[in-house]
Amino acid sequence: MRLLVSFAALFLSVVLLQLSSGGVGPLDVLSGAELGFTNGQIGLLGSAHFLGFFVGCWWAPRVMGSVGHSRAFAAFTAAGAIGLLAHMLVVDPYAWALMRAATGFCVAGCYTVIEAWLQAKTDNANRGRTMGTYRMVDTGGSLVAQLMIGVLEPASYVSYNLLGILCIAALLPLTLTRTPQPETGDAPRLRPGLAWRLSPLAVAGVIVSGVSGAAFRMIGPLYGAQVGLSADQIGLFLAAYVLGGAFAQWPAGWAADRHDRRHVLIWFSVASIVACAVTVASSDLGVAAVFLAALLFGAATFPIYSISAAHAHDWAEDAQRVELSAALMFFYAVGAIVAPLATSWLIALYGPGALFWFIAVAHVGLVLYGLVRMRRRPSAGARAPYVWIPRTSFLVGRIFRRHDPD
Repeated sequence: MRLLVSFAALFLSVVLLQLSSGGVGPLDVLSGAELGFTNGQIGLLGSAHFLGFFVGCWWAPRVMGSVGHSRAFAAFTAAGAIGLLAHMLVVDPYAWALMRAATGFCVAGCYTVIEAWLQAKTDNANRGRTMGTYRMVDTGGSLVAQLMIGVLEPASYVSYNLLGILCIAALLPLTLTRTPQPETGDAPRLRPGLAWRLSPLAVAGVIVSGVSGAAFRMIGPLYGAQVGLSADQIGLFLAAYVLGGAFAQWPAGWAADRHDRRHVLIWFSVASIVACAVTVASSDLGVAAVFLAALLFGAATFPIYSISAAHAHDWAEDAQRVELSAALMFFYAVGAIVAPLATSWLIALYGPGALFWFIAVAHVGLVLYGLVRMRRRPSAGARAPYVWIPRTSFLVGRIFRRHDPD
């Protein structure tokens, strides 16, 4: 309990950061639609967010090494606040794309600082409890952020100022904490080839996970608006997705630790295809049906990243795990950058259901590739434990590492 109290400042910063960064995605979609942006321009905003996110993941460890954790956190938060507050000063989709890149950069940088801090202050005796609390705080903040869209007026100075204030407020707990800053460790090298060499199927899984998650989070509000949901209902629609994903993590972990993970991955991908079809079919059946479909979609797609990561770690040596986690994050970002732009164009051409048909096609490819890989290689012998891994920074592999060197 004393340990968790000492981390209270970090966790409060996580909540405030989630409220600001989690709210800007759906708000941008609704604001862009009201201001007359095309679907392709709205999709560009989501892709720009993940491009900035990737740059932030790569650069943040080097900034921490130069100026320390607190100053790095302040710098990344300032970049995010500028991106949020500048929205209504320059109403242009391409200027907004740069602003969204700044908020993605902020999210990645701030999470890198927080996770480096947690990793330095935990050990194997308390790691599980600390990380469980961290995941709960992060998911809870994300859930509330989706609900905020019901009270944020699109294309409003007040809405973006409120998100900017929350982003700036995230500075206060971490910069005012009396807990000494940890020493800065070496940044993991980014070696995408390592993940592909160890498990091509895991790489395919995290790319498809990036496609699913980014397409839903960034373009889901556009889908909701086009099927007749109001702003507060869109918030519940997005929240149902997060809630379904959180509930599915325990049964997914139970299955992944007891059965061949490739089977589990394939069956979750099949469930994702079914969930996409159900979501499209439920669009005319009323609001409750749309919410239930989002819950099912989250439950089916959310665990795929963690299952894929666990499968990759089954083939890794202890010395490779941190760099492997960074490589998997790189491939997740690849899928996340491409998906919003592609799905927004498809919606413009074929209607709102194209969002989920695109995701379904990606999962069909994953199922087929999984079946091919099962014929080429037997299952792993010794297996790493399943861990619910958030897609937050390249350093996340360090805090979820089970065995640290003495």
